Amino acid sequence: MGAHTSCERLSKEDLDFLSRNTHYEEDTISEWYRGFRKDCPDGKLTPNDFMKIYSQWFPMGRTSHFCNHVFRTFDTDRNGFIDFKEFLFAIDVTSCGTPEQKLAWAFRLYDVDGNGSIDMREMTQMVKSIYTMMGLTKELVEHHETAWDKAKEIFIRMDKNEDGKVTREEFIQTCLSNLGLFEILTPNVCNYLGSFDTEPNK
Repeated sequence: MGAHTSCERLSKEDLDFLSRNTHYEEDTISEWYRGFRKDCPDGKLTPNDFMKIYSQWFPMGRTSHFCNHVFRTFDTDRNGFIDFKEFLFAIDVTSCGTPEQKLAWAFRLYDVDGNGSIDMREMTQMVKSIYTMMGLTKELVEHHETAWDKAKEIFIRMDKNEDGKVTREEFIQTCLSNLGLFEILTPNVCNYLGSFDTEPNK
């Protein structure tokens, strides 16, 4: 998925492709690209760099587990780093996409093993990583709750046919009918990754 780029600017071919397939205009894409290449001179956003960005926003929490999962959804070709195209497509979906598109991305985040459904273990794993990142584990203790309790509550609500797994359709339909769940499960990643040196206005 690599872009044919120089450090200074995107090729006309890549710029045209990205403007056609995202909600961003060419000037905004070029601005994002300059910031991306300033922070990632080789054009590769690594897991460690990705984690550093998130850590700036959640100094009281531990971001490693959550970052690993988000990184997995961004690195669509699974080559171990995020290139600019992958970065922009992910930002576009999580910040400008329709509710259905955002939820489809969130489903991939929760479907850790990529088998097309979410089980209780995966739901618990993700809920725990979010609470840990946000530094909210103390709140759970104060309310005599665990990440498993929270995950179970969400899981039961989503598992309409009670077969022990949540499908993509169940996940999306439940969140579309529950604004609270939608906001919890579809974080606007753009809010945190906007810390690149150049942050354009959408």
